[in-house]
Amino acid sequence: MKAIVMNQYGGPDVLKLAEDAPEPKVGPDFVLVRVKAAGVNPVDWKIREGRLDGLFPTDFPVVPGWDLAGVVERVGPAVSEFSPGDEVIGYVREDHVGRGTYAELVSAPVRTLGRKPARLSWAEAGGLPLAGLTAYQALVKALGVNEDDTVLIHAASGGVGSFAVQIALARGARVIGTAGPRNHDHLRSLGAEPVAYGPGLADEVRRLVPGGVSAALDLVGGEALEVTPKLLTGKGRWASIVDPSVTERGGRYVFVRPDPTDLAALARLVDDGRLTVPVAKTFPLAEAAEAQRLSAEGHTRGKIVLTVD
Repeated sequence: MKAIVMNQYGGPDVLKLAEDAPEPKVGPDFVLVRVKAAGVNPVDWKIREGRLDGLFPTDFPVVPGWDLAGVVERVGPAVSEFSPGDEVIGYVREDHVGRGTYAELVSAPVRTLGRKPARLSWAEAGGLPLAGLTAYQALVKALGVNEDDTVLIHAASGGVGSFAVQIALARGARVIGTAGPRNHDHLRSLGAEPVAYGPGLADEVRRLVPGGVSAALDLVGGEALEVTPKLLTGKGRWASIVDPSVTERGGRYVFVRPDPTDLAALARLVDDGRLTVPVAKTFPLAEAAEAQRLSAEGHTRGKIVLTVD
């Protein structure tokens, strides 16, 4: 099969297209998926650069990628949840780095998969799992956001942020989102109230919500970690997906987990028309290096996705 592989850490040039990569084995509770699309996420190029080497064992050669959308080709003998021909999405993260989703075929643990939302194209579906789950688990599981909340979302126009805005609104919350001025109309179109980054951010949030926000989600780190506690109500809660030190400041740290129940919840939001997946750009599998370069620039609005023919 075709797959993108890397044999060492480094820059984008270490990503190579293998024309004859071995097909993955299918364990008892695994599902063999023929990939149609694979989302490109910042964690992919961070792994490529070796930044997660202290967190996950790495087995070279590595096939990058944790997101996929595709069609079930075969199931292991212990799998009853899916059948050949089913359309699925997955956040296929295991406890080590090695077998990723930038490939024509992926053997995925059944616990990492959910059914593809019918409303989504393959490219949109491939961009949903990791970022969508991150937003959902932070807002729903860590913060318990509901209709009584006013939520501040830092970096609200990015991949995770766009999902977080929509999920918070779907739960009835009022949403204030930080972003650069060029993305303010985008945030308004999603239903959020935009606030610009910079020295006046805290004053602008206080103007909109004099009593403070009841929940906040940090997707950027840095200065957001300093300013957020000052903008909360007395019982306000907050979480970060960027910096574990948030726990020392009274917040929660969220590192997204595979969860089929949460994937199903995202799919329902999509099929109910309450969650869309903005795709910034698609690349063919062979251009994975270019896709990661674009992701690392950090200026795209929406998801970057590899399409697999």
